[in-house]
Amino acid sequence: MNYDNPSLTPVQKLRIAIVGMFLVLVMGISGFMTLEEMSVLDALYMTVITLSTVGYGEISPLHPAGRIFVIFLIVFGVVLAGFIVSVIGQLVLEGQFKELYGRRKMDTKIKKMSDHFIIAGFGRVGRHVAIELTREKVPFIVIEKEGKAIGNFIEENILFIEGDSTDEDVLTKAGIKTAKSLISTLPDEAQNVYLTLTARDMNKNLKIIARADYDGGEKKLFRAGANRVVIPHQLGGLRMAMASLRPNVVDFMHVTALGEGGLTIEEVEVPHDCHLTGKTLIESNLKRDYNVTLIGIKQPNKNITIAPQPNIVLGASDILVLIGPTDDLVRLTDDLS
Repeated sequence: MNYDNPSLTPVQKLRIAIVGMFLVLVMGISGFMTLEEMSVLDALYMTVITLSTVGYGEISPLHPAGRIFVIFLIVFGVVLAGFIVSVIGQLVLEGQFKELYGRRKMDTKIKKMSDHFIIAGFGRVGRHVAIELTREKVPFIVIEKEGKAIGNFIEENILFIEGDSTDEDVLTKAGIKTAKSLISTLPDEAQNVYLTLTARDMNKNLKIIARADYDGGEKKLFRAGANRVVIPHQLGGLRMAMASLRPNVVDFMHVTALGEGGLTIEEVEVPHDCHLTGKTLIESNLKRDYNVTLIGIKQPNKNITIAPQPNIVLGASDILVLIGPTDDLVRLTDDLS
């Protein structure tokens, strides 16, 4: 095997060296047991002191064949030791010890995750999704196959898996079966459709938000099993038109969406056996008790109602769209959980 193969990374070379050291150790034990008729323990002792060159002395005088074997064993050991030292030096110089330790630590965290988000693709769209999820302190994992895009993940403390997000093994490693949501931001629409089909088959309850480039792709993604489909250039065009026609409305939407200025728009699900269940909006006293305003309600199997009437009855599993101070919305969410 060519240890100097440029296609091998220093970590791979270190693994090869460790395997080589183990094989030399086995060879030494077998040689001493065969040529000198030693026990396993004596053969192990002689192999270790020979490879380490500590010179404690032989257990018994060696036969000529045994001495020749020791010479070859020392040569193998010295060459292998030199190779290991060079690989470790390369690891230290390239900072890959830190990367290796960080990767193992990251893999441990990923295995323990559940009810998390998975971002497929880390291009311009995926990066903005990650920024928003980080701001909201939502646990997520990024799947990305381009090495250039994942270079700074460890420094940014972002959990990631390097690989093809349409691969079932990669999705399994990312915890697709216990995840809460998949956000597919792949630049290729066909890949988004395939990923949606694969993810839906692996987790029937997964919430899938997929990126589309055209209206035709939107329909395909819905048929593939996506819960929501977003067309970035369509939203961008709408935002630009709104900024021209109604700039103050756009500013208001921007401020509330990002939670700036103390106001936030949030959605809250009404749980079963909640003090709000069965009450009308006016009886709920949301404004008085929590200083928040209900601007929309999505009842099960119905379209969302904007600016609901005061006499609308709140029920379990209703989704309330609220606007108000961030702290008050957090307090309401905590009281309902």
